Amino acid sequence: MNRIEGVFRKQTQHSALIPFLNAGDPSLDISLQLFRSVLQAGADIVEIGIPYSDPLADGPVIQASATRSLKSGFQFPQVFDLAQALRSESDQGLVAFTYINPLLQYTLERFFADAKSAGIDGVIVPDLPYEESGPVLQVADRNGIALIPLVALTSGEQRIIDICRSARGFVYCVSSLGVTGERTRMSERVRELVERVQSHTSLPVAVGFGVSTPEQAQYLSAFADGVIVGSALIRRIEAALHQNPNAPVNILQATVQEFVKILVQGLTHPVPPKQFPPRI
Repeated sequence: MNRIEGVFRKQTQHSALIPFLNAGDPSLDISLQLFRSVLQAGADIVEIGIPYSDPLADGPVIQASATRSLKSGFQFPQVFDLAQALRSESDQGLVAFTYINPLLQYTLERFFADAKSAGIDGVIVPDLPYEESGPVLQVADRNGIALIPLVALTSGEQRIIDICRSARGFVYCVSSLGVTGERTRMSERVRELVERVQSHTSLPVAVGFGVSTPEQAQYLSAFADGVIVGSALIRRIEAALHQNPNAPVNILQATVQEFVKILVQGLTHPVPPKQFPPRI
């Protein structure tokens, strides 16, 4: 059983929390401390974003984060050093988030072999269509890495069935159209999408793209197995850096830990899925 599935199975009382941060933002060493902080604050799985200069699925907050990382000198192979350091300290899930072009440039064989050695459990490639995922899935499977697929609100029933058949780790339900980023409101079709996916797979189903507040995360936890939060967390780091570009690492750690702890507390007390709460 993949470590990701094991993490979800341990969470029998509430949804798993999956925060997203970019490796190398604002520097490699500080980002490592921030990943440690979110794990210590109660995250079940972390998404490790690999900064890329053309992140098609990312909104302005995560794009700015990737830019800060690249300007600090981040290089693609450094994600494995970061993951290996986290793996030596934690049994929680580690998922890399990358795009197909840098993956192909690094080569599939090399990437998944290095990911396995570093203790990475899964990979999300948002611009990899299901129809073209076969070669990537084969290499991922050989290395015991879960290739986690995305399902959109616009996905038809047969497409959902096909995606679920080849899914590994968990299925990522995209809660809104467009790129990542905080939303004032989300589609009321999110619950319907999650339930449709759950009817076609025994894997956990997580929701991301646009989860902005603890109230929204709490709402999702009533029917989703996992809740993914990225832009709302990174925006808090960005705000701290705006106040002080040389903010001490302990200030940034406290910023992310406080927000993650609030999210965790909300997920342990889910609310009935009646109406999606707005962003406050």
